[in-house]
Amino acid sequence: MASTYDGPTPPPTEHLDEALGFMIPGRHARGRVVRLGPALDSILSRHAYPPAIERVLAEALTLTALLGSLLKDAEGQLTVQAQTEGGVIDLLVCDYRAGVMRGYVRHDGERLAEMPVDPSLFALFGPGYLAITFDQVTSGERYQGIVPLEGASIAEAAERYFAQSEQIPSLVRLGIVGNARDGHVAGGLMIQHLPEGEEGRDRIHTRLDHPEWDHIATLAATLKPEELSDPALPLSDIIWRLFHEEEEVRVLPPATLTRGCRCNPEHFREVLARFPEDDRIGMADADGVIEVACEFCSSKYGITLASLAAVEGDTAA
Repeated sequence: MASTYDGPTPPPTEHLDEALGFMIPGRHARGRVVRLGPALDSILSRHAYPPAIERVLAEALTLTALLGSLLKDAEGQLTVQAQTEGGVIDLLVCDYRAGVMRGYVRHDGERLAEMPVDPSLFALFGPGYLAITFDQVTSGERYQGIVPLEGASIAEAAERYFAQSEQIPSLVRLGIVGNARDGHVAGGLMIQHLPEGEEGRDRIHTRLDHPEWDHIATLAATLKPEELSDPALPLSDIIWRLFHEEEEVRVLPPATLTRGCRCNPEHFREVLARFPEDDRIGMADADGVIEVACEFCSSKYGITLASLAAVEGDTAA
């Protein structure tokens, strides 16, 4: 994959790791544009994935940033999961909470090595499904939509999700460039048609009632992947280039995106303490230590049997 810059000098960071929302009231549309750089590299560098797997995870993380930035609940969580049976990629998970993202992929390296350099999405996943889960912490509500993992890209799979699960006409575009040596830049655009609030109305029918959606979708589709992944191009300029002829475009305050992980040795101790003692002894090595690894960040924790006994004692007390 080609990089957007030459040599070891990193790309400019002033337009990276940011999400920008916007509304076009006269066209009943809303959108998000995001661009990831150091935060994306920080996630990918934890795993040393092959290039094809890096790219899929980068696309999924960009989609996660687009969807997560829609959450109105400051403590809400968005999870994107792709799971298959028999695919080279067995499981892909990304999540977002308050601008903090993480993600990982579980795959079969030997089978991947037998594939072309740039395998298709179906070649990597085979038959599978895409699940998107919104957890609203404040209200306690949880919503999950599941659709078949279909299309030539993660972006197409997301569009199918919104059409089938949410019944909201949507356009999603993703652009990824870079490599592990020089760094990655990933950009994404999502724009959606909004219903006007008629009760009992099937949202997908807004396409028939409001031809302005076709107009907005046509404009958005002119955006090139290299514009999305250009670190020197402000996100606000992308919105202006696409929609400057509209009567009104409201740009929302930008949101910062970062990498983070919520793995916690105390949590691991509490979980392991629930196992029967014989099972815990079977998990431990000769020194009485159970090694626990976080799949998201590859951090490893040594949990001693003695510390588990102490947790068990505190629970009993």
